[in-house]
Amino acid sequence: MQSGVDDPVWIGIDIGGTFTDFVIFHPVSNQIFTYKVLSTPQNQALAVLAGLEQFQNLKASKIIHGSTVATNALLERKGAKTALITTQGFKDILLIGRQNRPSLYDWAIAKPTPLIPPELSYEVNERIDCDGAILHALNPEDIYPIILALEAKGVQSVAISLLFSFLHPQHEMEIASRLRAADFFVSASSEIIPEYREYERTSTTAVNAYVSPILEKYLSALSSAIHETHLMVMQSNGGMISLEKARQNGVRCILSGPAGGVIAAQYLTEIALKSGNQPVHGPPTVKLITFDMGGTSTDVSLINQSPGISSESIIGGYPIGIPVLDIHTIGAGGGSIAYADQGGALRVGPQSAGAEPGPACYGRGDLPTVTDANLVLGRLVPEHFLGGKMHLDIDRAWKSIERLAMKLGLSTTQCAQGIITVANAHMEHALRVISVERGFDPREFMLFSFGGAGGLHAAELARSMRIPRVLVSPFASVLSAFGMLAADLVLDYVRTVMLSDTTPTELIQSLFEPLIRQGETEILGQGIDRRNLTIQLYVDARYQGQSYELTIPFSDQWVGEFHRSHQNTYGYSSLETNLELVNLRVKAMGHTPHPILPWRPDCGVNPDKAFITHRTIINQHKSQSIPCFRHENLEPGNIIQGPAMIVRPDTTLLIDEDDCLHVDGYNNLWIDIG
Repeated sequence: MQSGVDDPVWIGIDIGGTFTDFVIFHPVSNQIFTYKVLSTPQNQALAVLAGLEQFQNLKASKIIHGSTVATNALLERKGAKTALITTQGFKDILLIGRQNRPSLYDWAIAKPTPLIPPELSYEVNERIDCDGAILHALNPEDIYPIILALEAKGVQSVAISLLFSFLHPQHEMEIASRLRAADFFVSASSEIIPEYREYERTSTTAVNAYVSPILEKYLSALSSAIHETHLMVMQSNGGMISLEKARQNGVRCILSGPAGGVIAAQYLTEIALKSGNQPVHGPPTVKLITFDMGGTSTDVSLINQSPGISSESIIGGYPIGIPVLDIHTIGAGGGSIAYADQGGALRVGPQSAGAEPGPACYGRGDLPTVTDANLVLGRLVPEHFLGGKMHLDIDRAWKSIERLAMKLGLSTTQCAQGIITVANAHMEHALRVISVERGFDPREFMLFSFGGAGGLHAAELARSMRIPRVLVSPFASVLSAFGMLAADLVLDYVRTVMLSDTTPTELIQSLFEPLIRQGETEILGQGIDRRNLTIQLYVDARYQGQSYELTIPFSDQWVGEFHRSHQNTYGYSSLETNLELVNLRVKAMGHTPHPILPWRPDCGVNPDKAFITHRTIINQHKSQSIPCFRHENLEPGNIIQGPAMIVRPDTTLLIDEDDCLHVDGYNNLWIDIG
């Protein structure tokens, strides 16, 4: 990593449950380096700073960071002590929620405990009607007793969500101003999510108030340690935002790590398809199912030309109404713990060994995990794990699986194979959720596999799903960190309008204008050249009588586009039914420079230069000797007929006997599934 050390570099950082990943790009020399350190769950900044110390001779011009700080604060209920201020008569809104039942026939189901308890919920005597008119004006003097009560109870953060504040925000702004003057962190719904549906709006605002002070504390400590560097933060919508905005909008960073992986998958696939140096026929259409298997979880998403966006996410049981990439997450990863349940059946996850103590083979724990099962079956090459820098304890892994096997009445290898089979079943179900269950045919898509553990399972999952091709990037194990460098500045804005489908297009366009101006101002304020500014317009629309909307691009043909989208999504449309235009949405994007990947010409089909050795593995309960190849030594044009194993310092790829692997000019691996 010595070349170009005097030149500014870009660094993408992603914190995972087991490892923290770094991708370093030299814009001048066009070189990319990757690095991993064990995560430090007790203080995530320690892993980040430890990793950055490895590059202390490098001058970073910008760092884009994806963090699970906000996520963990929400899921572990370790956020700031938060209060709620709402309109009189609505203090129990978080407790009441919706009548939706995630398990319809489960009489014992328990609703998530509200982030803000009733004793920290306060009411003010104000009222706005559904047209935005003031029915009862706010008396500013009513705020002072609430401030005194908040101070007495040690409240750190306050969520403000008044009825119809998205139409008339002045009352919220008055309360927010006085609370900020009293040194509280304040999250006002009219600033975070100014749209209708009071429960989702209040929930989103409460989550933001709950996690933002924790994220702000973390980012402040991190920026102080790297004070000379321009630090940006990844959002859940696939774009980055400034440090200042991230501090106030922690809810927008809940899924920042997984979002980076989806953005990188699209970016790298587009580059590969445009190069023409890959075994793909037909037009360069990006249709991907992303499969990110890490240490603690697996994240899957679908890209049909562009990533799916959802404004109806539920994270940790709490609705979040801001736009996020449509990512489905399950508790299945390399560190997922295998165990026998009370009925004697084999179970895997969702509990994970994480980074501490980690899988048994890491030498600090004794619980059997998916990683241990892969090691017992010979699917991991210990001397090449993390480039040989991390010792794997084979005996410890074997004993951990052996103890579980005895409980199940199986041999050790049978138990290990069973762990892999169960884990694959969980992941296959997740892939079906975001494809088949949403009307997409997996046979029309490629599987983009990444994450440190993904390569060992991708080919088998693709075969089960009848996905014809798998794509594995050389950055597979650090793809989310790479995605930080491939992201643009993105800001989302929304306004509830409630209009009919007969509303003139010119009027709708005029209602967009304030949002467009705000987006332009804030993006250009980040130093983006106007030539790199893009504004996209969307509307949320529905048939009259429906409860929820579809988001579609806005044009003068938006009505016809809605009917087509409804047909594609739900299998029917109703051309004679009137429409309601509910929300206007604006996405403002500031396009930034992205890493330029080096391309190499075809070097022939023979992969012998990358051959390492033959290795005995157990696959589907049968033992076989297969060749192992070093990914870094593979050359463009090389073809490998399975079965085979391809190893990198940070991940391992396994292909079966009917699979055929091709290497392109970017060192991507294209696997045709037999």
